[in-house]
Amino acid sequence: MTEIRVPALGESVTEATVSSWYKSVGDQVAADEPLLELETDKVSVEVPSPVAGTLTEIAAQPGETVGPAALLGQIGEGAGAPAAAPAEKPAAAEAPAPAAAPASAAVEVRVPTLGESVTEATVGSIAKKAGDAVAADEVLMELETDKVSVEVPAPQAGTIASFAVAEGDTVELNALLATISAGAGAVAAAPAASAPAAAPAPAAASSGDMPPMPSARKAMAEAGLSEAQVEGTGKRGQILKGDVLAAIEKGVSAPAPAAAPTPRAPVAADDSAREERVPMSRLRRTIARRLKDAQNNAAMLTTFNDVDMTAVMELRKTYKETFEKKHKVKLGFMAFFTKAAVQALKDVPAVNAEIDGDDLIYKNFYHVGIAVGTDKGLVVPVVRDAQDLSFADIEKTIGDFGKRARDGQLTMAEMQGGTFTITNGGIYGSLMSTPILNAPQSGILGMHRIDQRPVAINGKVEIRPMMYLALSYDHRIVDGKEAVTFLVRIKEAIEDPQRLLLDL
Repeated sequence: MTEIRVPALGESVTEATVSSWYKSVGDQVAADEPLLELETDKVSVEVPSPVAGTLTEIAAQPGETVGPAALLGQIGEGAGAPAAAPAEKPAAAEAPAPAAAPASAAVEVRVPTLGESVTEATVGSIAKKAGDAVAADEVLMELETDKVSVEVPAPQAGTIASFAVAEGDTVELNALLATISAGAGAVAAAPAASAPAAAPAPAAASSGDMPPMPSARKAMAEAGLSEAQVEGTGKRGQILKGDVLAAIEKGVSAPAPAAAPTPRAPVAADDSAREERVPMSRLRRTIARRLKDAQNNAAMLTTFNDVDMTAVMELRKTYKETFEKKHKVKLGFMAFFTKAAVQALKDVPAVNAEIDGDDLIYKNFYHVGIAVGTDKGLVVPVVRDAQDLSFADIEKTIGDFGKRARDGQLTMAEMQGGTFTITNGGIYGSLMSTPILNAPQSGILGMHRIDQRPVAINGKVEIRPMMYLALSYDHRIVDGKEAVTFLVRIKEAIEDPQRLLLDL
């Protein structure tokens, strides 16, 4: 027997949690093949098999906390566990051989690579049924991870022979999702299923050659809209989630109910019958955990200031049309605040730093995260090296992030590595708020709505467009003086935007 033990986890790391096993007892493994994943407070570590053989024991189950060199499992040398013998017998028998011919024409659809440190996902919505015909690259289902939603396309045209998962199932990397048979008919489909398989074709043709994206179908269901009420702008007329949102903004609504409800019956004493219990999505659970961790682990404090938006609004008004004509993008407020934040971070580097154990890590680059609200939760794509980008580049990047975030098309890489975050609650009408840190960052800037308010200007009361600013920061690394100085730098840059051009 060969023991599998916890490897060296790094300096100052004294324990880890077993995240998931890739193998089960009785499975054969090759030397250096990953067996399980361990999670520490810093990284995820895959534990490889030290020898080839058969996994005979799992000593630490998923969720257990283990220390350095703790026993994880054991591997027996040789070709296999007894449990493997029955499985091999039918495979070697001659009787099943004819069934292998149809299988060779089938293509398996498996869980794709989901990104660094992501080992599992939840099956969201399934767009097809067994027996349905599919085109190459047509979306079959949606997988939800704790960071993004991933759409799984059909690798080839054919007919869905079977699904190996159902909505709500948790699946690991490379797990089997479905099987597609090449050609017009599915071998595994029952005769009764062949008739419905042809039925979806006219429905898809009504809005285009492609069915709606799963995220768009969900949005239509929530709004009570049909495909006929939404104009698709995707490839081959496919309805995207943005098309549904655009239809709703235009005033398209669900048909009125056929009849008014009958007079209300007496209310039952127990209101549980009128409640709806739904499981939190993986993304929502992760958001909840990380926000609470940020509150628990950081000495978080918020300081406020207000800023006169007159100069920026006049500048936008003067150059709005020229800017849009030249750069093909509208000039918004986010570019000004992103540029102002970069200038302030240069002057107050502690806000752009993070704590790692007993060390402070100062970042000499400025990856600014822009918080974007979606129907599935808040995501924060990152504008990388914002110090090197022009106003137009920043506006194009943020606009692209916003559109793809609402359509669930952001990648893992686009939401990692931020050094500072900006969130704009003003688009929802927020007057003032205390944003929560996006760990491990040490600062987050909150923007709010613009209100016409009386202020004193040179001894006179004037009505000015004013916005409250909030800076939440980790008081362990950022002092009160530095936090106030940071907001003052933002205020100076916005009230006199020429400072941004002169790098002052």
